[in-house]
Amino acid sequence: MSQVGAPRGRTWAGPSRSPRSRTLRSVATLTSAVLAVTVLAGCSSDEDDAAPAAAQDNAPTARALVDDGGTLRWAVDALPSTLNAFQADADATTGRVAGAVLPALYTLDERGRPRINPDYLESAEVVDTEPRQVVLYKLNQQAVWSDGREIGAADFVAQWRALSGRDTAYWTARNAGYERIEKIEKGKNDLEVRVTFAKPYADWRSLFTPLYPKQVMGSPNSFNDGARTTLKATAGPFLLGKTDRKTGDLTLTRNPRWWGRAAKLDSLVLRAVPRAGREAALAGGKLDLAEIDRSTAERIALAVKDADAGRSGAEAARLHGPGSSITPGKALGSWALAHGEDEELAEEVRAARAENKAAVARYAKDQDTLAGYDVRKSLEPAYTQLSLNGESGPLADERVRRAVARAIDRRELAESVLKPLGLPAEPPGSHLALAGQAAYADSSDALGDQDTKEARALLADAGWVPGGAQKKPAGTKAGSEAEKKAGSEAEKAGSEAGKDSGTGSDAETGSGTGKKKPEEDAAAEKQADTAKKTAGTEDKASDEGLYIVGDDKPGEVPAAPGGPESGTRVLAPAPAAARESAALLARAEALDTGARAARPGNTKPDQGVAGAYAPMGSAAPAAVPAASQALGKDGKALSLRFVLPSGPGSETLRAVGDKIVRMLDAVGIRTEVTKVSDESFFKDHIASGDYDLALYSWPASAYPATDARPIFAKPEPASDGSLLVEQNYSRVGTDRIDQLFDQAAGTLDEEEAGDLIRQADARIWAAAGSIPLYQRPQLVAAREDVVNAGAWGFAAPQYQDIGFKKSETTKGSPSNR
Repeated sequence: MSQVGAPRGRTWAGPSRSPRSRTLRSVATLTSAVLAVTVLAGCSSDEDDAAPAAAQDNAPTARALVDDGGTLRWAVDALPSTLNAFQADADATTGRVAGAVLPALYTLDERGRPRINPDYLESAEVVDTEPRQVVLYKLNQQAVWSDGREIGAADFVAQWRALSGRDTAYWTARNAGYERIEKIEKGKNDLEVRVTFAKPYADWRSLFTPLYPKQVMGSPNSFNDGARTTLKATAGPFLLGKTDRKTGDLTLTRNPRWWGRAAKLDSLVLRAVPRAGREAALAGGKLDLAEIDRSTAERIALAVKDADAGRSGAEAARLHGPGSSITPGKALGSWALAHGEDEELAEEVRAARAENKAAVARYAKDQDTLAGYDVRKSLEPAYTQLSLNGESGPLADERVRRAVARAIDRRELAESVLKPLGLPAEPPGSHLALAGQAAYADSSDALGDQDTKEARALLADAGWVPGGAQKKPAGTKAGSEAEKKAGSEAEKAGSEAGKDSGTGSDAETGSGTGKKKPEEDAAAEKQADTAKKTAGTEDKASDEGLYIVGDDKPGEVPAAPGGPESGTRVLAPAPAAARESAALLARAEALDTGARAARPGNTKPDQGVAGAYAPMGSAAPAAVPAASQALGKDGKALSLRFVLPSGPGSETLRAVGDKIVRMLDAVGIRTEVTKVSDESFFKDHIASGDYDLALYSWPASAYPATDARPIFAKPEPASDGSLLVEQNYSRVGTDRIDQLFDQAAGTLDEEEAGDLIRQADARIWAAAGSIPLYQRPQLVAAREDVVNAGAWGFAAPQYQDIGFKKSETTKGSPSNR
């Protein structure tokens, strides 16, 4: 499954196209398994940053060695629902079309940094900061739309008015940054555009990419409906050609008015091929370029290996294909049955032999074809995370979220995914940037590494202990009114004590208490029974659905401090866990000031106790750690709903999910794994909050202050009592994180902005709503003569340079491709 976003990976996951739909600051597309994804990058510093974790792999070739002409067939997940990248249903194909046919004032380089695009801009700079920030764009004098009109201020004005959010007739999905603009006017001449901001905006380079012509942005009708299937004018190396929905092809053709480096290809065909069908399409020779999954990559690698060893497809089929299991003895036995006296059996065997022969032939032919492809690999600019839904249930307690995080070995998970592919397997240290980007800094120390003992201590401090599922709250009789009242008072206490202070630290709440009532008649018992069932199934957050980090829920009141430890339990006194919580926040605070708090040393694990009736002289067996047994609290078992996609292409996520289940089981956290269809995964579970744990990915952007804010913004209550989460599907946030993002977006000092982003990231780690696990692998199958295309990593494709390499022996006719 893939939900890839518009340019820079930003799309909207809102409910519907409506003139009253809420205008969002920005949206990053959610991806899972493929839920794809691209992660949040840093500023446009020219400093010599560290290299990305993995280099590009796109067969870079000088243009002089690339043939002129030909058609390249490039797989996409589906034909675009709209050609307007600012609409709710814009997808990855929308972005790919926009990148080839529309102006991009800035593009990303191999380190994810925005770079000025000289095809459209001669320069762009902040020329004034007082009393207002003013950016002056100087346009390339050759830049024209496909209808011959010069690109100019009128196009900038139309796009600003459409995306500013002031006119609700425009069904726009995102307006990040445009709402900050005060006015746009022509400069000294038609090639200058002056943009004045009402308040400072650090990410001004993110604006006007892609830039649409005024014919598209000038009226609500053309924006909402006209640009869904066609564009009245374009300005890129390619033109928008025909769309054939029957064959699933969208064709882009070379732009004869293009003033930059001429496109090498005559045409570029975007062909809709679902991920599950790409291996067959490649084997059938129907594609030249396609993103693929691991199993297809392994099949191609095997075909290339066979070809390099001089084995034909038929030989490969006998070695490891459908014919590999047929021994001489089996073949002889089959022949005998096919020619035996039992005509009915003979007919069945002959049909099976014919079917097997056809399968061997198909496999042989496919292997011969697949040997003509390369697998180009790098790390995608996206990370896969474990999301912990903190709106309600056990994960509403930050101690439980941190326990989950401390139970997981991120390095083991990263290595399980990336090492078999020969890719670097360093777990990401940031939610907001990836290795190689200017804003990247490893802030994971704000939460801490994998530590089973610490995870158990946090769970114990939160009241989740072995045998807790069988125990009722102290001083309460089963079915009594006191149980119901204690829960309601605990909810009230949690709502009042768990308010975010705005400092980034999470408030701890006390336990609610209730007075015992003498009435224990049948009606009271029935009412209490109903209350318990409702609390166990709905368990809503306090403050009308608003989740505040640290807000305890009914039935999840922390255990009283102190008390003796059982000889069969691994429990930490509350003060110890409190120190752990304080240490975590101190680490985040230290990152605010540039200091580093020392990590607490690890203690030795429990060695068990001697067996009571072991024969004299025998070794005492180690006791099974009680904390690895199922945990519970106040008569309720600790169990988390783990939702995973079930479709093809999600195998890696499911394998990672299995490993996480085992890691959590080791500390006593049980999971209920639910596998759902790809179509239902995001809409019905992630976006709606119907999960406790889930795996999905976030894409990258060069503008984290803008694009990451809605992903980690503190949820707010709506007027109808629902929860506005923007793209914060973990429902975990704080005022301080929001403040840091706002400050980063409002400063024009790039060094200060980078420091604020790193501080925000440290707070996000400490809140433990999202745990980055690994940077996603990027696997691309490319015909071996396709050049300047493949696994680009952070960089944007240079569409005009993509083509077929000239033959070493003959020039050939590119039109034959």
